[in-house]
Amino acid sequence: MKLTKKMLLIGGLASMLALSACGQAANTNKAGNDTAGNTGAAAIGKQVNYQIIGIDPGAGIMKATDEAIKQYDLSDWKLIEGSGAAMTAMLDKAIKKEEPIIITGWTPHWMFSKYDLKFLDDPKKVYGDAEEIHTIARNGLKEDQPVAYEFLDRFEWTSDEMGEIMSAIQDGKSPEAAAEEWAESHSDRVNAWTEGLTPVNGAALKLSYVAWDSEIASTNLLKYVLESKLGYKVTALQVEAGPMWTGVASGDVDAMAAAWLPLTHADYWDKYKDQVEDLGANMTGVRTGLVVPAYVDINSIEDLK
Repeated sequence: MKLTKKMLLIGGLASMLALSACGQAANTNKAGNDTAGNTGAAAIGKQVNYQIIGIDPGAGIMKATDEAIKQYDLSDWKLIEGSGAAMTAMLDKAIKKEEPIIITGWTPHWMFSKYDLKFLDDPKKVYGDAEEIHTIARNGLKEDQPVAYEFLDRFEWTSDEMGEIMSAIQDGKSPEAAAEEWAESHSDRVNAWTEGLTPVNGAALKLSYVAWDSEIASTNLLKYVLESKLGYKVTALQVEAGPMWTGVASGDVDAMAAAWLPLTHADYWDKYKDQVEDLGANMTGVRTGLVVPAYVDINSIEDLK
């Protein structure tokens, strides 16, 4: 009888421990949040090792994120340098496992179409409000290459239009093929940019761009239209932000359609604005900031404290 009672007592204790463990597991999902909403940023910070996954160190969004870490007093957090491709690869891996991750992000970008993502609110406006992507030309381009200048001056499009090219590239098409396919299927847009312009006969033109998916899309589209519709021989140079601006300012590069203003490339604009010509925005309403998958239960950069 005593042995039976002892076994029952041990069994009861084991059941209670098992139920307790199950209860704790049930209250914590893969994003590091308990279902009652009591864990929040602390659990996520620990799970991501207090790391924000960034891109190349020369990008304006990296400087803004360094400033955000200071402004929001995120002393435990570290910004990890890398590349756009490495960042999206880590994002994909985390989402497949439904794990938390915090990245530097911007729109337009194909990842917002592929994944359910959200920007973290930025009450201190470290990343500013909506930005614009501008086309910048070297001084003297209007006189030297008036056809190219007029086309670049007319060029403007929407984030949805750009997204079509980015998605095609993400699905496996080469940037050149994706740009050509878009141009040929949107002849009305291309005609509006080139109407009344007389093609040249193989004049050389240089464009530069950074290795962001958005700029890969826009620059390959410009290259295709300039070559196939306007007769130019175009060299497209992929460089980092500093050399991109320096090339246009020095006159070694004719133009670029990848200037994020007024915030992301603010330092370059302040340095080179008297040495280049701003042709205006080719896209409006773009945005930069910190981005997380929608299942991550935080909504503001302040939640990272």
